[in-house]
Amino acid sequence: MLIGLLTAVAASICYGTGSVLQAVGSRKAARSSDAGAGVTQHGGPNLASTAKAAMTWEFIVGTILDFVGFGLGALAARLLPLFLSQTVISANLVVTAVLSVKMLGIRLTRKEWTSIGVVCSALVLLATAAGHEGGHHAAAATHWWLLAVTVLIIGGGTVAVRFLGGRAAILAGLLSGLAFGALGVGVRILDGVEPFSLGALLADPALYAIFLAGTGGMYLHTVALQIGSVNGATAALVVGETVLPGAIGVLWLGDASRPGLAWLAVLGFVLAVAGAVAVAWFGNHEGADPEAAADTRTDPPVPVP
Repeated sequence: MLIGLLTAVAASICYGTGSVLQAVGSRKAARSSDAGAGVTQHGGPNLASTAKAAMTWEFIVGTILDFVGFGLGALAARLLPLFLSQTVISANLVVTAVLSVKMLGIRLTRKEWTSIGVVCSALVLLATAAGHEGGHHAAAATHWWLLAVTVLIIGGGTVAVRFLGGRAAILAGLLSGLAFGALGVGVRILDGVEPFSLGALLADPALYAIFLAGTGGMYLHTVALQIGSVNGATAALVVGETVLPGAIGVLWLGDASRPGLAWLAVLGFVLAVAGAVAVAWFGNHEGADPEAAADTRTDPPVPVP
């Protein structure tokens, strides 16, 4: 349990730091582009603008941290109940918010700090109440369903972002969270891991759901960072990344709390998600210092209609 928690915390730090660096890279790319360039007719970023953002050194380092976070998160998903591992990992929003103060010039309000405190307290409650993780086995049909749902999330999200343009920030963040949640479920039920079997691994649809969810989720999160606030996009990701995987872990994979502490696990889970959403709800860039604020507000990531 302790190793799993430390692994999940490390993954959270990697993801949170990576999100801020990716936001910095996205904004740098936007500042170097002509106004109106790199957008679809609906105001959203096209693939070229997203690729340009991905070529900045900040974005590259952030992506490397995401990959490290992915590896650590995958290990945590195998060691902890999903409602605990996914929630701890999703606490990267706290890391994102704190680093935003320095790197994006954002000044957090008292309500935001209070919300961050709620998230941290909720994680302590969850860690206290969590029992051992359930099994890693799921019916073959579940593996195929996971792949199909992942294709729907990524495909539908890509189309929605193209047509909704600048209005798709929260939706893109939410869908990227669902994709990362699917990734966590896929890692949990992946065949051919224990004991290792390359044939079983390659034949498992969950393996391809993991790759699709990881790459597609990263793309949607990048788009969300381009057209919305970093805290808002990450908070929407938190909801998608925690609620559904946590429910799947409890209902179908046998995850459970310690005897008599189910109420504490539910309370911690609800407070963690509510606190993460509150960080975004109360978050704004108006508290940024003048120079940083001018840097981020006068050069919007993507023109919005």
